[in-house]
Amino acid sequence: MRLDDQPAYVLHARPWRETSLLVEALTLEHGRIGLLARGVHGPKKQALRAALQPLQSIRFDAVMSGELAQLRRAESQDAAPRLHGQAMLAAFYVNELVLRLAPRQDPLPELYDAYGQVRAQLAGASALAWALRRFERDLLDALGFGFDWTCAADGQPLDPAARYRLDPQEGPLRLLSERSTAERRGLATGAALLALGEDRMPDAADLASLRPQMRAVLLHHLGGRGLKSWEMLGDLSARSE
Repeated sequence: MRLDDQPAYVLHARPWRETSLLVEALTLEHGRIGLLARGVHGPKKQALRAALQPLQSIRFDAVMSGELAQLRRAESQDAAPRLHGQAMLAAFYVNELVLRLAPRQDPLPELYDAYGQVRAQLAGASALAWALRRFERDLLDALGFGFDWTCAADGQPLDPAARYRLDPQEGPLRLLSERSTAERRGLATGAALLALGEDRMPDAADLASLRPQMRAVLLHHLGGRGLKSWEMLGDLSARSE
């Protein structure tokens, strides 16, 4: 099968043999695919190598051959964001999430759009924690794992003043009021969950409460095996507000 003039974002690239690259890309029409780019070294291939860097928006031609597509052409569509510090680590996290969770050759146009949005937000280098929580929400929705952000698992409307644990299958579970303060730590506030559902950035304390619960849900879908980027990001929520 030929893939002609396909829009995509480059997620990862690594050397293969002496002159080639193995590239992972998120495409609009075919989901996540692997590309084999042969003969990318040498002065005449500089533009091609630049087009195959992570975060780059490209259009490409390829021929599917088994699980990998043989790359025939790739051209950059813009300048990839130049990221530093926390923004660079956040981009590594976004790419790792997509690589681990998005199935191969399964079109996910909502995920493609969400990736483009978070890519632009990371370039702005502001409110990184909010950009990541929005992307996590959109990723879960695109994969069919999302929640109703207005109601708890028992069908009751979310209480902005209450605390909730996010169950990967059932959704928000309200913490009983008599539980200790220690048990309340690490749980998401109802105000934060409602704001996430409304795509409205909550205040700093509520935003920070989303991080551990969203991570727990993602860890479940990752099969219990964490991400390398989690070890590197540290407390991004606290630093980026």
